Formats: sequence, structure tokens, C-alpha cells
Amino acid sequence: MGQLDNKVALVTGAARGQGRSHAIRLAEEGADIIAIDLCAKVDTTEYRGSTVEELDETARYVEKAGQRAVTAVADVRDLGAMEKAVAAGIAELGRLDIVVANAGIFSSAPLHELTEHQWDEMIDINLSGVWKTMRATVPHLIDQGEGGSIILISSTGGLQGFPNFAHYVAAKHGVTGLARTASNELGAHRIRCNSIHPTSVLTDMIDHEAMYRLFRPDLESPTHDDFREACQSGMNVLPTPWLEPSDISNAVLWLASDASRYVTGIALPVDAGAMSKV
Repeated sequence: MGQLDNKVALVTGAARGQGRSHAIRLAEEGADIIAIDLCAKVDTTEYRGSTVEELDETARYVEKAGQRAVTAVADVRDLGAMEKAVAAGIAELGRLDIVVANAGIFSSAPLHELTEHQWDEMIDINLSGVWKTMRATVPHLIDQGEGGSIILISSTGGLQGFPNFAHYVAAKHGVTGLARTASNELGAHRIRCNSIHPTSVLTDMIDHEAMYRLFRPDLESPTHDDFREACQSGMNVLPTPWLEPSDISNAVLWLASDASRYVTGIALPVDAGAMSKV
């Protein structure tokens, strides 16, 4: 018996990284999965985009865990595409119980050097895309009449400020407020909404040369090991440079399950003590 038997979970940004990890962890506990991803590079990012092949691989991992998977290539910026993907997933899997709004991007520049395109793309994906994911799913949860759990992946940047990430921090703060407001609006329908706030998580979104240079501007050609050293010494209270996606997935599972059935409106740090670091 799994904690999520006979449940269906939707995960955005599911092709790789945290999204794939969340999909697999929920499937391991009995949930069927609607896996959605853009499967393309975003203009203002400096790391490679996800692919259809990676999304298909996520589906295979879900199936290996013994669960059904429905995939859709859709952009969280496109409400119509999201509504179509959600409707198709529910038509095939029969219901919807859990929504994990995970899709997001990262880029960096000082506040006064950000381009309008960088700002707009960040807000469109990391904040408006979360709302559009909710807009496409919440009516189904309400109509179904059996409650549900919505989990928004924010960041420690959704609770505090960081230099060079103004657009990212603004978007993630917005996600925090969105979760708190949704918990109040949806509680009468027994739909819970919470946000998770990770410190750095080792995925393609941070493991690339542009990020190495951001953390080690003193070096001409910083490496992954240089980046690790900078994170190890400067980020967290617990002695780790970053978390693994599975660390966040375990928190997602808790918020998705009945173990947290009376938890709503919280901002849950999973941060190795980063928020308490002095």
C-alpha cells in the first residue's frame, strides 16, 4: 500500500531535474502522473533546454514504478495549452488530486542591468505560469468535490532577497503569496495549498558555466568543483553545498499525502538551514 494509492498527480517541468524526481517519488507511493514540460530552451537562460525524449523517459520511470503516465508538451505561459493538457490527462486517468507547480527558470544579472525580456520571461514562467497551472487545474479539483493538494515550488528566494536575482526573487515571492491566498480561498473545498522553499538543488538549472562564474567571479574559468567549494562555504548551515532533487521530492510527498491533511498555507523551507544562517 502506498501513501497515494488511487490518486493522480500533475507535475509541471517534469522532463528532468526536480520535476522528474517529484513525478517518480509520487508514483512510487501509488500515484498516476500527468507529466507536463515545455521541452525546449527558454531564450533568457544559459543552460540547455529539456527535450521530448527526457519527458518520455520520465514517463518510463513512472511506469517502472508500476503507475500510469500521461505526458504533454505544453508551455505554462499558455493557458489554453495547459487547459488542454490537463483535460487530456484527466480524461485518460480519470481524476486529479495533486498539483505540483514545479516548472521554472533561472537567470541572473544586477537589477539595473536586467533586460526587459529577462524580467518579462522570468515573471511569465515563474509566477504567471504557476497561476496558469492553478487556473487550469483548480476548477477540476473543485468540481470533483473530494479536496486535493496543491504544492507550489518556490525558493529560499521566495522568503528573502539575494543580489543579482531581482526578477527571480520577485517571482518567487509572488509564488509564496499565491500559495497563502489560495489556501484561504480553497480551504472550504478541502483543497490545501502550500509552498516549498529549497536552497540550491543540484540540477541543470544551476550546474553550468554561467552559474560557476556568478559564484566565482575571481576565477577566469571556474569549474564545477570551484562552484561546489563556494556553495559549501557560503550557502547553508548544514555541511552540504546543495540538496538533491529527492530531498525536495520527499517534502512534496508529505504535502501531497494525508500525513499533512491539516496543513495548508505554509511556506516550508527545505534549505539545510540556509534561512537561519548568520
